Formats: sequence, structure tokens, C-alpha cells
Amino acid sequence: MKLIPTDLPDVMLVEPSFFADERGWFMESFNAAHLDAALNARGLPAAPAFVQDNHSCSRAGVLRGLHYQLDPHAQGKLVRVVKGRIWDVAVDIRRGSAYFGCWAGMELSAANRRQVWIPPGFAHGFLALEDDTHFLYKTTDVYAKECERSIRWDDPTLSIAWPLLAGQPPQLAKKDALAPLFADAEVFERRLPGPSPDSGRVVHGTHEKTRTTRPPAGLHA
Repeated sequence: MKLIPTDLPDVMLVEPSFFADERGWFMESFNAAHLDAALNARGLPAAPAFVQDNHSCSRAGVLRGLHYQLDPHAQGKLVRVVKGRIWDVAVDIRRGSAYFGCWAGMELSAANRRQVWIPPGFAHGFLALEDDTHFLYKTTDVYAKECERSIRWDDPTLSIAWPLLAGQPPQLAKKDALAPLFADAEVFERRLPGPSPDSGRVVHGTHEKTRTTRPPAGLHA
């Protein structure tokens, strides 16, 4: 297992070990001990125990997000794609974090076999780039409707660069279309464990291209 840092220091790309020969291939898609050791080696806390697995199927152009759960059922997520492609986004919504209001985006696909570890304290969403895209994710807490929250996918403050298909608006669930703006959303008021970055870069692009930017003005505690 290999971890690849994004410019949101707590969010990690995960590349599982992969073995191929003339018969096909084998991949260990999850190993708790290996993931925790890799996170600890980078000075990050181990992932809480995963308690629920979810599986969605989406048509091209479907956007799900930005979703998160507040305490006492905040969720960390380990996400991957087993068929098709997505543009996956995490947003730091921990007030007091130097990255509060910054986002990281990356392409996940069945072909690249990459996963993303998104700890509690982040909003998450994805855009399906192909029909019949299957998205799997593990969560560190159960679904709790009373803690469920969302943020507008096209919030102008976050300014996420979604790769919209043919420039057309995405297909949304009603609750996502009616989600509040970031400035009006309930966020995490405590600083969760993790490194203390000294800049505000965000990742965007399939190959971890970066741009240097500061968190949006006026959004820090």
C-alpha cells in the first residue's frame, strides 16, 4: 500500500498493492493494519474502525454532494471506484484549520484503482464521468439522518472546478439542489487531529497538479 499526499494534508490518495500476470490480477483492496501504519508514518492518526460499507451506481453527469455528518456521528470515508470514473472532491470544513474552505479534487477510476482517505471534518462529493459508474466507500460511523448535512456543489466561495460534461449542469438529488451555501452551513467547530500546515494550497487535476491559494478571506474562526 502506498499513500500519496494531496495538498490537503489530512486527505490521502491510497494506492493498494496490485499484482498482475497472464491469469489476470489480484489486489488487496483494504488492510486496516497497513492503512494505519502508513498514516502513522506520515504523522497522521490511524483511521477509526470502519463500521459500514456503501455502494452507489450513477449515470454520467450525476453529482452527489457535498455531504458530511456532524458529531456525534461524524464520518471518515475510504472511497473508490470499481467501474467507470468519477471526479472526487473533499473540502476542509474544520473551523480553525489553515485549510478551512479549501478543496482537493482528483479522478478515481476502475482503471487507476486509486482510493481516497477522507477523515472526519471534511465534506465530500463526486461527479460521475461515465455511465454505470459504481462507487464504493467505507465509513467510520453509521448513517445518522439527524447529523446529515450538505453544502451547495457550486458554492461561489469554494469555487470548485468541477469538470462538467459538455458544460452542462449536473443531475442532482433534490436535497443537494437545495443545500445551503458554505457561509450558511453548519461546520466542525473543533480542530480535528492532524498536521498544522503553513499554507493553503489545494489539489486539482487528475495528476495531482497544484495551485497555491489561501483559504477564503473571512472564513477563519
